[in-house]
Amino acid sequence: MSNDNNNQITIWGRPNSVNVQKVLWCLHELDLPYARIDAGMAFGKNREPEYLAMNPNGRVPTLVDGDFVLWESNSIMRYFVLAYRPQSSLYPQAPKLRASADRWLDWTLSTLQPVDRPVFWALVRTPAEQRDMVAIQKDADAEAVQWQIVDAYLKTRRFITGDEFTLADIALGAYARRWFGVEGITKPSFPHLERWFAELGARPGFVRHIAPPMS
Repeated sequence: MSNDNNNQITIWGRPNSVNVQKVLWCLHELDLPYARIDAGMAFGKNREPEYLAMNPNGRVPTLVDGDFVLWESNSIMRYFVLAYRPQSSLYPQAPKLRASADRWLDWTLSTLQPVDRPVFWALVRTPAEQRDMVAIQKDADAEAVQWQIVDAYLKTRRFITGDEFTLADIALGAYARRWFGVEGITKPSFPHLERWFAELGARPGFVRHIAPPMS
């Protein structure tokens, strides 16, 4: 790995958080060294005064880069490119391509995440005997509506913004892992989404940080 950040990058967050996973995948794609400190859920720490001083939301991830602190996973990914790999195609320089990537980064948080969360928590983090499968299927149907949008968009594109893999693919790919990974619900067939997801699945950063069993 390159050492151009003098090992200053530290990520606070547990590896089974989708937002931490996005950041770790991005670091892998950019070949940037980092340290990670477990925080959140079973690991605690995120409600302690020291952590809240860095991130008053008490959520993960939080980036510490020297004396700079940043939270919000998509902002962290953008920062990595701008600070360390400004020529990287992960965050395109061309205004239209960058705006397209930003659009999907925003959409992932504003539109996809709210419909993903109920399905994921119900099928992965809720004991089977406590699941209301009728309600879960209703939530899954609502999530499928959003994945249909992505599937249609990918009909004429290799990746989300076109021919190049970008931060938008990382953000959406991390959530697609959850959609394709949950079981026990009926899901429509999305051939273009499935083709794209299969290509993402071959990337080493995906294999290391996104593909492990969900929890």
